[in-house]
Amino acid sequence: QVQLVESGGGLVQAGGSLTLSCAASGRTFSIYRMGWFRQAPGKEREFVAQMRWSGNTTHYANSVKGRFTISRENVKNTMYLQMNSLKPEDTAVYYCAAGPALGYDYWGQGTQVTVSS
Repeated sequence: QVQLVESGGGLVQAGGSLTLSCAASGRTFSIYRMGWFRQAPGKEREFVAQMRWSGNTTHYANSVKGRFTISRENVKNTMYLQMNSLKPEDTAVYYCAAGPALGYDYWGQGTQVTVSS
């Protein structure tokens, strides 16, 4: 099993920045990739960004490309999401996820990000 704990959410004004963290523990050697998803009220959960646990391949949703940056520190078993130029439409609960090459098997509890206009 892999446990994921997010932190770093909060309230920020439009145009501001936040950095989310996701600390992984347990069978972290089984992780092939990690990602961030978000779910706004009344909407489906959507993909935000992902990266391999080793290597530098990253992917971003078009809605966040150029504003958000995903990164990791393997020594700390921690993944980050640097969010810049935040918009009110970025308001959502952000979830960290981890898994094998296909699919995500493990999910964090989520952290709220609220962007005020």
